[in-house]
Amino acid sequence: MTLAELLARPFGTIPEMVSFAASQRPEHPALILNDKSLSYAELDTLIARVAASLQRDGYVPGDKIAACAGTSFEYVALFLGALRAGAVMTPLPPTATPLNLDGMLANSGAKILFQDRACATTWPTDSLVENGLHRIWIDEQQGTDSWGEWLSGDKQPRPVDTQPHWAFNLIYSSGTTGTPKGIVQPCSMRWSHVQRAATNGYGPDSVTLASTPLYSNTTLVALLPTLALGGTGVLMSKFDARRYLELAQKHRVTHTMLVPVQYQRILDDPEFDRFDLSAFQAKFSTSAPFGAALKAEVLKRWPGRLTEIYGMTEGGGRCELEAHNYPHKLHTIGRPASGHDIRLIDEAGQEVPQGQTGEIVGSSSAMMEGYYGMPEKTREVEWFDPSGKRFIRTGDIARYDEDGFLILADRKKDMVISGGFNIYPSDLEAEIDQHPEVRESAVVGVPSRQWGETPVAYVVLKPDATIDRTDLLAWVNARLGKTQRLADLVLTDTLPRSEIGKVLKRELRERYGAHAK
Repeated sequence: MTLAELLARPFGTIPEMVSFAASQRPEHPALILNDKSLSYAELDTLIARVAASLQRDGYVPGDKIAACAGTSFEYVALFLGALRAGAVMTPLPPTATPLNLDGMLANSGAKILFQDRACATTWPTDSLVENGLHRIWIDEQQGTDSWGEWLSGDKQPRPVDTQPHWAFNLIYSSGTTGTPKGIVQPCSMRWSHVQRAATNGYGPDSVTLASTPLYSNTTLVALLPTLALGGTGVLMSKFDARRYLELAQKHRVTHTMLVPVQYQRILDDPEFDRFDLSAFQAKFSTSAPFGAALKAEVLKRWPGRLTEIYGMTEGGGRCELEAHNYPHKLHTIGRPASGHDIRLIDEAGQEVPQGQTGEIVGSSSAMMEGYYGMPEKTREVEWFDPSGKRFIRTGDIARYDEDGFLILADRKKDMVISGGFNIYPSDLEAEIDQHPEVRESAVVGVPSRQWGETPVAYVVLKPDATIDRTDLLAWVNARLGKTQRLADLVLTDTLPRSEIGKVLKRELRERYGAHAK
């Protein structure tokens, strides 16, 4: 069977596609990291050993496998090996707070955690191990509970007949208090990503540079299809603009997925123009608003196609802007992708007429099953049209222009996207309000050249408060995860409110913008 015939099937799995690539070109590099490479034959063998090890330990299809670690060959093999065994990979962000990581792990129900020593310095899990958690040190080859000792010598796991509706992975939305929502993505959703990648030029000769963490959906939507189609994935342990350029030139990179702030940092490198980026065929951007001026600069200075992808980890509707084909539409997020039904609804849940503003809802073959263990939260983001067709609500407000391109107007949920990561102001406000000298607070996102957006807090202190701005900012940031920390904190006498008492966050953003000038 050929690659084209495999892709034409209604459903397939990524591990079997990797095995096919290994049978065709066993010595072709599948992964490159820190000047080391892993061939397809080696990756396929490692995937099989992971699956066999999980089966040996009694894990069956549907069981959750958690990981909290940095980028490595082992992490990729674990992800794909879990899938081959029918298990559900649960990647946890090392940047989250220990409280949130405890909550994510508990919510997932995972009984095994693959962790590295660096993550353990900020999230100690010894007490969890004492209470029954099976912990494997993914970055160690020898010793008790090490990856090397855990891996089975058996290279032939029992076959598993993976079904389209089975959970592929459980990815958690960000948050800083309580338990973030676990997004269940089915295997059919990931297969649609592979098929879509083939139409976007990914293939056996592709070289994809992945510079975001492996727990991020932004990374997975580019890296996993690359491996499924027999290409090469170049990994970065940590993003650095100069290092990115060096790797792109050295490996003749053809494809990449970046968040907008990364494009900005790369273009800002004073040596950008001396690097040979002529091998680039396609560049993609997602996860955060992509300014028209920045898109224009990328088109002008960086070879290859540029496509902005608007969508959610939850799936549903996706828009694509082929910026290279529509340079006069850079202020938009493009048009609905093929097979994606995107509509706009009002507060009452009714579709709005053409040209009017409404909340974006979308439906497609790429949709989450729901939030794991949170049926009420799942229902909150679902919308059904009169025929009963299921859509996912985005919380974003937009309108269609006369050519069918979507223009974002505002965020209904006031979510802040910083460096490609979602930050929910209500979570940060809950932390600030726990300080005994704080009366109330409001967090807004403000523009940042470094991060795209960054959170800023406006705080009203109690009348007898003695704490100053600097000390309060330090107190709050010490309680937040690395990606959620406040860039600034402003003390104010009152917060602006509407007639019904709602804090006017748009006014706060404007006030901060005027203050920063």
